[in-house]
Amino acid sequence: MIRMTKGFLACGVAGFAIGMPNPAWAQSAGDEAVAAESSADRNVIIVTANRREEAITDVGVSIQAFSGEQLDNLQVNSTEDLQVVVPSLNVSRGYQGIPIYTLRGIGFNTINLSATSTVGTYQDEVALAYPFMNSGPVFDLNRVEVLKGPQGTLYGRNTTGGLVNFISAKPEFGDFNGSVAVELGTEETLNTEGHLNIPVGDAVAVRAAWRTERSWDGWQKSISRDETQGEVERYGGRLTIAAEPVPDMRFELAGNFWINKSDTLAAQAVGFTPNTDPANGTLFSLFNAPGLADYVAANADNWTSDTADWQPLDARAQDIGRGAGIDRPNAEDSNFVGLRGMLQFDFAPDISFISLTGYNRVERDAAYDWSGAPYEILSQHAEGEVESLSQEIRFQGTTGPAEWVVGGYYANDKVIDTNQTLLGQNANVGAIRALILAPQDALGGASIYQFFAAQGYAPYSINDVLTSFRTYRDEAEFDVETMSVFASADWELSPALTLTTGVRYTKDTQDYEGCSRDLNGSMLPNVNLFNRFFFFVNYGAIVPPISENECNTFDVDTLSFGPVTSKLDEDNVAWRGALTWEPNDDTLLYASVSRGFKSGSTPVNAANIATQNRPARQEQLTAYEVGTKLALANNSFNLNLAGFYYDYVDKQLAVYFADPIYTTLLRLDNIPESRAYGIDGDLTWFATDELTFALAGTWLQTEIVGYQGINAAGQPLDYDGFEFPYSPEFSGAATITYDTPITAGLGLRAIANGRYQSSTSSSIEDFAPLAIDSYGILNASLAVYDLDGAWEASLWGRNVTDTYYWASAATNANTAVRFPGRSASYGATVRFRF
Repeated sequence: MIRMTKGFLACGVAGFAIGMPNPAWAQSAGDEAVAAESSADRNVIIVTANRREEAITDVGVSIQAFSGEQLDNLQVNSTEDLQVVVPSLNVSRGYQGIPIYTLRGIGFNTINLSATSTVGTYQDEVALAYPFMNSGPVFDLNRVEVLKGPQGTLYGRNTTGGLVNFISAKPEFGDFNGSVAVELGTEETLNTEGHLNIPVGDAVAVRAAWRTERSWDGWQKSISRDETQGEVERYGGRLTIAAEPVPDMRFELAGNFWINKSDTLAAQAVGFTPNTDPANGTLFSLFNAPGLADYVAANADNWTSDTADWQPLDARAQDIGRGAGIDRPNAEDSNFVGLRGMLQFDFAPDISFISLTGYNRVERDAAYDWSGAPYEILSQHAEGEVESLSQEIRFQGTTGPAEWVVGGYYANDKVIDTNQTLLGQNANVGAIRALILAPQDALGGASIYQFFAAQGYAPYSINDVLTSFRTYRDEAEFDVETMSVFASADWELSPALTLTTGVRYTKDTQDYEGCSRDLNGSMLPNVNLFNRFFFFVNYGAIVPPISENECNTFDVDTLSFGPVTSKLDEDNVAWRGALTWEPNDDTLLYASVSRGFKSGSTPVNAANIATQNRPARQEQLTAYEVGTKLALANNSFNLNLAGFYYDYVDKQLAVYFADPIYTTLLRLDNIPESRAYGIDGDLTWFATDELTFALAGTWLQTEIVGYQGINAAGQPLDYDGFEFPYSPEFSGAATITYDTPITAGLGLRAIANGRYQSSTSSSIEDFAPLAIDSYGILNASLAVYDLDGAWEASLWGRNVTDTYYWASAATNANTAVRFPGRSASYGATVRFRF
């Protein structure tokens, strides 16, 4: 079996070229013409960004594409790992472990399982509409395509930032083949991966693939005791059947799954919220857990890449008073199942009919502690389920000078998103308990407890009050429906000039019901005494008390506790227009204007006030972009460059609003106006047949325009000019590949890959504990392989400099915490192909 040519792996706009075995050594001296042709074509990879197969160099879209073999060589085994080759992509995780995707500064900073992203993710063109669906391992791919900018005309809603399309390796007719890989690594790691392709006759084939990941030694070490977090246990598999039963017809049936039982990420406490910071001398700061202030002061500047802290399990598991504990390790117990059916029928030489059916279900059951300290500041047990059914039907073909696509799309999602929160030592909890029992000037020196007792309402003991507010539940249910029709065409105005036009009409509806809810009586003393008293002082009404397990979210409009309900019913028209000019085979220039939308969203918050769970309407992004793709010096250099300007209307963003009890709370709001602009670029240099250099980078500016709000301390703040979260000014990546034969049958490949990003923040507010410092990480590998492709053995290291960095930060209403990136890891892989 002849290996891929080095050049096949070069990527297009803002892409990388990762050198592969040099074919010149596997051919005779008389094959010079073949070698020359290979050199001319070495920068070509076939993509389906426009819903049809095209060379990436002929697509007037900002796109990066990477082959499955590239991803293997760079140890890209998860969606997060894509950042090492796509510098404009930022992948972080909220404190509930939900991935947050940001592409060119366009993202949606959320913690909820039920939230959709501005960066769409797809598996073989079927939408994985909720980011948590991407929590399994990545394996057995043909390629990954990353499209930048709004993709609404061909891919629909929630792709304002762009999309990532994972294209799996498909069954091959008439060829029995397979592979097996075994990896051993630090932290007692054992991973396996492989595939088996089985032909059944001449027109049917089955492909099975899998990946397992297991480490028995956690990489995060508690600094307060001998415990670790960070063990990994993930499994993924896929089975695909492809058939061409008659000429011009093809169908594919695929099923895939993943199971994740890995530990959840622990945090590092580095500060306090303004309302609980001892330096501010606030009332609530007096109720920080004993020793917490000293702990944070001693450790805030001393965290390392492999340290963190969390509450011991034996303390978290205990029931205290009415407050039920969380008696389970900090780990995932989640799973995903996806089904896909594709039918393609070419009923005329230039016209095809395609039906694409998808069904995805993800179930989440996870516990995590983001206290960042060995106290019960905040732990959670999340449970939820998303069930998504989608159907797309489209026709595509060529008529005269136009290549066109028309179709329709429907999807329905059922979502349940719940979590139990444990916060018995949170400063806010301690303050509320004390204020119930403390003398109040407004009551003539009587306490709130005594005030209600004097009215004949005294169902709780003093001990009930002192152990109340330890735990509660947030619950939400969604029913989401989307329908759309779309059309797109590429018009050949001349052999060198193409006009692209596209439009999609979409109608979205979302029904929501949810609230924060008492759990077995833990919230009753504080809600029925403290909250009801303060709502009376602020809103003038004493409302009926809640009963056990009822909603404790208060609606200021109806002056009552109860579930929050809402309905979003929105529509929009996304569109795109572009001109692409190819004066010769080595030059492409394009200019485009496009508009995309992200559907409206409703958060799942710890909602004291119903306002926290009100929806935000859909957001709109209009993108202006110019770009070029150049092959220079007989394809020795690839230069790709794109400049973009994004005009944002109604960006969805988490902001503060004033609360009479907790000073400020978070809610989702629409920012009327904001913008982003920058430059994407890369340069790939094939220095010799053995040596390749690839550089890529993104310079980015983001800013909110004219938004007036408040900060975390409840003070007015002008946010004009503030940057978007997770939007570093510069991010870049570099890859150096040296690939050469060392004998007649063996090759050697060495790769060094690094990524750097400048400082950014996890919030729009200029709050130092939530800042994310600039950092750079370096990965490396060294492989020896059989030139005929039968086997390969490699040594690899990730974050080999053991750089301490953190990809996200958050507050838990008491401490401010960081979530560190993975410390250094090393391993060896052996792969066999047959």
